[in-house]
Amino acid sequence: MAYKQLEVPGVGTVKLYKRRDARALKITIAHDNHIRVTLPMWLPYRAGLEFVKIKQDWIATHRRTQNVLLEGQLIGKSHRLRFVAAEYAPTQSTRVTTQEIRIMLAPNTQSSSPGAQQLAKQASIKALRQEAEALLPIRLKQLATQYGFEYKSVSIKQLKARWGSCSHQQHISLSLFLMLLPWPLIDYVLLHELTHTKALNHGKDFWDILLRCQPKAKELRRELRAHQPSL
Repeated sequence: MAYKQLEVPGVGTVKLYKRRDARALKITIAHDNHIRVTLPMWLPYRAGLEFVKIKQDWIATHRRTQNVLLEGQLIGKSHRLRFVAAEYAPTQSTRVTTQEIRIMLAPNTQSSSPGAQQLAKQASIKALRQEAEALLPIRLKQLATQYGFEYKSVSIKQLKARWGSCSHQQHISLSLFLMLLPWPLIDYVLLHELTHTKALNHGKDFWDILLRCQPKAKELRRELRAHQPSL
């Protein structure tokens, strides 16, 4: 995948990705506020930059409305986020159990403050990793057995630009942020990467195999585009 990173006045960091399966320009705001633009291979990078300039008002609006992690929010499949106000603790801390993400706040600290939100995101990523490592390799193996795929290994990573990948050596990497998706979309991503063990590109062979396993694959792909791998 071709890639270029630039600094754009008034916007900040812009990362431009050319993808063979892209049919149109797409813009998203990453978890750290950088702008990600996906564009077809045949388009020049300057088209992506012009798209960013046209979308500056949209970018500013959506940056202001990015998600704030809230008390009681479900993170992944089994963790609830809890903000606990401490009366005397001078510093803030976090604790992740099997079902809870606890953020201990220093006195007079609001859960919406940048520091509290940063702690909550870090702890939430830890919880998502726990869930992903416990659940995704098992589910990948089940799907591989069900549909006759073979792979060499699977690893869980904090992938932010994609949901998963498969190498030429059939090593599959999965984003821990998959745990934020509903299971039908998780299964779609897992089958997508398993299909790459037989067809590395996104050509006709790839889609023939994937659609035999999941007839609604293209519908699920469109639904997946409404999500991004981040909190």
